[in-house]
Amino acid sequence: MAISSTDISNRIVEAVLAQKLAPGSRLGEQELALLFDCSRTIVREALTRLAARGIVTVSARRGWYLIEPSQEEAREAFEARRVIETGLIRQSVGGVRKEALKRLKQHLQQEKTALRQDDVGKRSYLLGDFHVCLADCLGNSLLADTLRDYTARTTLIAMRYQSTHDAEQSCEDHVRIVEALERGDIAQAEALMAEHIGTVQAALSVSTAPDPLARLREALAPVQAAGAGAATSAQLLRTTPSKAAARKRGAAGGPDSSDDSSTYLGKLL
Repeated sequence: MAISSTDISNRIVEAVLAQKLAPGSRLGEQELALLFDCSRTIVREALTRLAARGIVTVSARRGWYLIEPSQEEAREAFEARRVIETGLIRQSVGGVRKEALKRLKQHLQQEKTALRQDDVGKRSYLLGDFHVCLADCLGNSLLADTLRDYTARTTLIAMRYQSTHDAEQSCEDHVRIVEALERGDIAQAEALMAEHIGTVQAALSVSTAPDPLARLREALAPVQAAGAGAATSAQLLRTTPSKAAARKRGAAGGPDSSDDSSTYLGKLL
């Protein structure tokens, strides 16, 4: 049976949820066509669909690649999930069907098994898919599809900003949410969901903006430890020509060879 563009897009989302594809990963049309044994047209359809869903983007120079969410996009994605998921639970005032609770409990068992087996890919996928499964069990397949995309985006966010949130804690949070739903305590389930999403978001290291000069700063650091009287590389990079010249002249008017920043940087470059 020939593979469809939907199959390809689903496989890419599953790989993201399993944390097997990192933010910014390039998705070459030719490579994907070879991998799935299909035409580039089908691959392009899949990638276009993912772009419309905010998971993939394209540029003339780089081609197709997974998004690399900014800090503002991270905040918006988690806020969207919080609104959608707490709203879904709030509207389930009539209670959750027994069949739905059974399915949720089966999902929790799969999460626990993946945790015991230390299957990182499977547990990452299941922990993200719980939220999709919950939306589906609460009777809204449209929002389940929306949540699948938002969950994929927040997974990329967690990977980019090095989330320290514990997988076991996530599973425990899910268990408590389902237990509250089973008791019919909708308000508690809603509060637990809001707390859970907030905890995951709080574990992201997005408070400090990345240093735009980090790579250059590291490259221009001294190869060997400088002498006690020598300036640091950061000082050298901040030194203006007039100040460097003044230090060279010194109090006696002679050159100071130990602080010749132009010679030092010339060697590094």
